[in-house]
Order: sequence, then structure tokens, then C-alpha cells
Amino acid sequence: MIQIEHLNKRIGQTSILNDVSLHISEGEVVGLLGPNGAGKSTLMKVLTGLWKATGKVDVCGVDVLSKPDDVHPHIGYLPEQNPLYADMYVREYLLFIARMRGQKSAISNQKSEVEELIERVGLMPMANKCIRELSKGYKQRVGLAAAMMGNPEVLILDEPTTGLDPNQLNEIRALIRELGSNHTVILSTHILQEVKAICNRVVIIDHGQIRLDKPLAEINDLETTFREVTN
Repeated sequence: MIQIEHLNKRIGQTSILNDVSLHISEGEVVGLLGPNGAGKSTLMKVLTGLWKATGKVDVCGVDVLSKPDDVHPHIGYLPEQNPLYADMYVREYLLFIARMRGQKSAISNQKSEVEELIERVGLMPMANKCIRELSKGYKQRVGLAAAMMGNPEVLILDEPTTGLDPNQLNEIRALIRELGSNHTVILSTHILQEVKAICNRVVIIDHGQIRLDKPLAEINDLETTFREVTN
């Protein structure tokens, strides 16, 4: 599903990712943990084809580094800064995303998919509202629906619960857990509780290197483990 071998990324003279190798199988929900500046977002941007790097990155059989555009149909991406058009209405925005993602189906099929996603992520009460009027939690739902458009095999979510209140937090976590039953999910966060609530595998990155890669069930104390491998 995802194969990363000896991945390196530099910006100027600064090494952001250093000899990163990682294999992720179909159906895994992987928590990508690390301190701020560890390289989590950079790794995600390379995976989605947004940033160039050196090494090998294969997603769903696509060589991302040589053919970055070819990987887009296979990946749904929710960046940390949710890129919504605030003046559009929810349903209008998602139809726009369906067309921008290059869906070749008829308009009626696009509308059907949008309605299914609106219902699936719990946006029905807000479907006819302007995005700028939504709470942070509902804006994240719109972002998740956009990432799911076209039913990609892989979902990459960068800090998807940042800034949510406790009720919104629980709702979005439950939604992401549900998504894990039908998609391979990579969830970037610096919140340990997030990983314990959602993921079945933990990858800890620090200073651009993988420090730990284990199933969550094999880690007795995630907090202690995190401190030990990032110090």
C-alpha cells in the first residue's frame, strides 16, 4: 500500500527528513507522533506529491517522487490548515471539490456522492449554510468530506482535531475511527491520547528520523515511551 525507502528531504542547508523508511499495509490506522518540528507535516506533504524529496515513495503502486500527479486519485488529504472557501455553502463547496478532483462521472453521480458524504460525516443540518458560519468542528467535517471525495484508498490527516472543544473532539475521533474500517489512515498529531483513541499502530518521528514503529497493543505506556525516544 505505502512503501517509503531511504527518504531524505532538505530545505536549504537544513535536513528535515533523514533516511526515513516506513511500510504501511492496507487497512492500518497509523498514528504519526512527534514533537513540533519533528518532520510529520513534511513527510505527509511528500507522500501526497506536494513536495519533492529523494529516495523512494510508492503509494498504491504509484512512484510519487517521479509521478506526483498520478497519486492524487489514491489519496485524500486534510492539511493542518483546512483550506476551505469561507464564502461558499457546504453543499456547493463539496460539489466544487468533486469536479476539481477530476471525477469523470455524470453530474448526477457527483451530486449523489456529495449527498452520501454529507450524511456520512454528519453535515446534513449544515449542508445549506455558508462555511464561514460553521463552528470549528463542522469545518473539520467539511474538510474530511472533501478528503474522502472519490473514495481514495489512503487518507492523510494532519492534526485534524486541533482547536476542537471536548464534544467536537469526541465526535471527530469517532468519525476517524469509522473511516479506518474502509481506508488506510495516517493521522499526524502531537497528542498522545489521540493515538490511543484512534490508531492501531504508532510511528514516532523526531528530528526527521523514525524513532519507534510498533503496534499500539505492544506499547505498555505510550507517554513514557514517547519521552524516552524523543529525548
